[in-house]
Amino acid sequence: MQSSGIAPPVPVIDISALVSRRGDTADVMQTAAAIDDACRRTGFFAITGHGVDAALCVRLDALAREFFARPEEEKAAIAMTRGGRAWRGWFPLGGELTSGRPDQKEGIYFGAELPADDPRVRAGRPLHGPNLFPPRPAALRDTVLAYLDALTALGHAVLRGIALGLGLAPDWFVRNLTADPTILFRIFRYPPTSASDTGWGVAEHTDYGLLTILMHDGQGGLQVRANDGWVDVDVARDAFVCNLGDMIERMTGGRYRSTPHRVRNTSGRDRLSFPFFFDPSWDAEVLPVPGAQVTGTAQSRGTRWDDADVHALAGTYGDYLVSKVAKVFPDLGSDVL
Repeated sequence: MQSSGIAPPVPVIDISALVSRRGDTADVMQTAAAIDDACRRTGFFAITGHGVDAALCVRLDALAREFFARPEEEKAAIAMTRGGRAWRGWFPLGGELTSGRPDQKEGIYFGAELPADDPRVRAGRPLHGPNLFPPRPAALRDTVLAYLDALTALGHAVLRGIALGLGLAPDWFVRNLTADPTILFRIFRYPPTSASDTGWGVAEHTDYGLLTILMHDGQGGLQVRANDGWVDVDVARDAFVCNLGDMIERMTGGRYRSTPHRVRNTSGRDRLSFPFFFDPSWDAEVLPVPGAQVTGTAQSRGTRWDDADVHALAGTYGDYLVSKVAKVFPDLGSDVL
């Protein structure tokens, strides 16, 4: 539940009632109301009581640091160019673009682990397939897969709260949009930069889908654009940061916000972040939720960072996602897709 007093730009909400499903109705509805308030104001909130094993998070952080410390030629053995249409693997510093400019980060892409004989993989569906895991550290594979399972369950729990906040049944999302969610997971390393450096670890952007759940290493650097300008996201290390994607803004007609955010690491040491993207099913058509009314064009609500209108989307979520990801890796997109 949200603390009393003036609400901070990124409130901290205890979601244990949603996770356990044992909280009484008052606890659940109070949690949903806090989430609804955060979604209306900034589209960002932090969560405690999420139930994800702290030891799993510590182990994932340590193994990721071990991987990133390996020689570049060793990391390149699982480069994204080897992942094919599954779009998995490692990319080097500067290998990902935001608004056409290279980011100051390196990272690894993961997704739901699917065998080569899965019908979706055999059909050549983009962003579906087996992950690429390095031989060292060997424990990274099982740790990532365990984390994917834990965060998938958590994503469903947070969406139950969002559904209740919108006045919908708690299972509305899973019945209509996320029965087979599109699961994408990234591990990013942001090397330190000087305060005078004009580049960004990742420049201003919004996320594509429904919900992002971010584990972080406790260092600063993440900023969100609030009503009165850019503010730092400063929460305890054991709290996950949640933010809404463009599809939630579209579905709610602008009632909820997909808020721009950015990262610059001036801490003097590596900063690791672990964004988990919980998105609509691949074949889903993302339509407004019951009772939603578009509150104006993107321009009338304020110009977006990319001049796009999230209400102009047509087609399935998969089609939309492929078009977006191809802009992040244009060379890979033209080769693979």
